[in-house]
Amino acid sequence: MPEFMNPFSGVVPERKMNKAELVRALRLGLAAEQEAVHLYESHADATDDELARAVLLDIANEERVHAGEFQRLISILVEDEADLLNEGAEEVDEIAEEIRRGGSKT
Repeated sequence: MPEFMNPFSGVVPERKMNKAELVRALRLGLAAEQEAVHLYESHADATDDELARAVLLDIANEERVHAGEFQRLISILVEDEADLLNEGAEEVDEIAEEIRRGGSKT
């Protein structure tokens, strides 16, 4: 899993996290879910076993659900999170539209 930081080393801190610390911990959890998706999809791609592949892809999809839960919670806790995510999505949509019309953004 991600090693961006290790706030607790598996031990609950002596005090409760403040909101900023909680959000950082949630972002780490989100990163861990994304890494897990990558890991399980890579394992599925690396096997010819039909059952193992199906189970690994199912687990990867569950991790994507978890990522959505983390992202939603972060969006609730951080006032401008949804706005910034939407801004990023709009930028991609603009590039996609320009490419669709025959232009190039590269």
